[in-house]
Amino acid sequence: MALRILTPLSPFTTLTHRIPPLPTLSFTTSRRYNRFSFSVMASASRKVLVPIANGTEPMEAVVTIDVLRRAGADVTVASVEKQLRVDACHGVKIVADALISDCVDTVFDLISLPGGIPGATNLKDNNTLENIVKKQASEGRIYAAICAAPAVALGSWGLLKGLKATCYPSFMEQLSSTATAVESRVQQDGKVITSRGPGTAMEYSVTLVEQLFGKEKANEVSGPLLMNPNHTDKFIVTELNKLQWTCTSTPKILVPIADGSEEMEAVMIIDVLRRAKAEVVVASVGNNLEIVASRKVKLVADMLLDEAAKLSYDLIVLPGGLGGAQAFANSETLINLLKKQRESDKYYGAICASPALVLEPHGLLKGKKATAFPAMCDKLSDKSEAENRVVVDGKLITSRGPGTSLEFSLAIVEKLLGREKALEIAKAMLIV
Repeated sequence: MALRILTPLSPFTTLTHRIPPLPTLSFTTSRRYNRFSFSVMASASRKVLVPIANGTEPMEAVVTIDVLRRAGADVTVASVEKQLRVDACHGVKIVADALISDCVDTVFDLISLPGGIPGATNLKDNNTLENIVKKQASEGRIYAAICAAPAVALGSWGLLKGLKATCYPSFMEQLSSTATAVESRVQQDGKVITSRGPGTAMEYSVTLVEQLFGKEKANEVSGPLLMNPNHTDKFIVTELNKLQWTCTSTPKILVPIADGSEEMEAVMIIDVLRRAKAEVVVASVGNNLEIVASRKVKLVADMLLDEAAKLSYDLIVLPGGLGGAQAFANSETLINLLKKQRESDKYYGAICASPALVLEPHGLLKGKKATAFPAMCDKLSDKSEAENRVVVDGKLITSRGPGTSLEFSLAIVEKLLGREKALEIAKAMLIV
């Protein structure tokens, strides 16, 4: 796990982190077909239920919803609480599309349960959801779960008997009493798909796409996600003009969100930084706390940007998403905050469309090396480092897209709080 610092012939330094990147499904999914004849559903219209609860792991829920909607699935996000809004882990607030009671008479091609504690327990304790999933199983349709949910919910309901399944490591003993527990990152046995945790959520979600729509659609969806093609490789953070980042013992970080923001990127950044015990302020660039992200996930900010602008921050970091980046670029308040951040010699960063659509046109990349989503890189005035997954240039950090979000977030943690903290989080999230 040691950090190697390579000094190439150029004046720049490349930091090679021994934290594996997000893998693709082709290297990680274990399958067993002896119990069922699995037919791939070719239709472009498939109904999916993703139930959420207070205490749900937001990354696992949002990545699944986002990826499946990219594939064209009709995803219903259903709250098992008495209201649509749920308070997920790490202070992330998600507004569901429906209550679980609204879903009783709907036939779903797939039901996918996110994890998180107490989220998985709250799912397990909901009798309506239990009946829906048991009916799903009895009628031979696909059901799936990740993290704590395979052991806490599916296992407790008796829906993993005689099947191979995986889950978050600390729940493996509980899982072994109800299933054949295996340590695969993604495990498929017949109509049941299980996975381990936040760090496996993207490959789990692409596996679900493959089972609903086929391998070709899975490949089509996974390409723009920028998932790393080989999970045994190291991910690389390219650092130029290397310097030590300093901050208070509890870094204060602003994460703006807007209608059209990329929900996966926003949630992964917020989730990882709050795991690191940073004080993260999520601010809505608009007139409402609730925003509708790029794949129609509804997120609720902590405050409006005008209120957030009265505070000071160690770091301002922008998620991507075309609509969100355009909203950022059009926000005089946010642009002034970013310019003040740079002038005050503080840290700022962006991912996906935001480096090209927000930072570049407002002069915030002047004299800096950066990267961005591949389709946006032509808008960068300096493209020399654009193919790197994460680029740090002095007090600026940029990255490429959803599949690089964890690397981006961990690089921020390492710069602000040290490599030991970044590795601790990476291990807990099953990125290593």
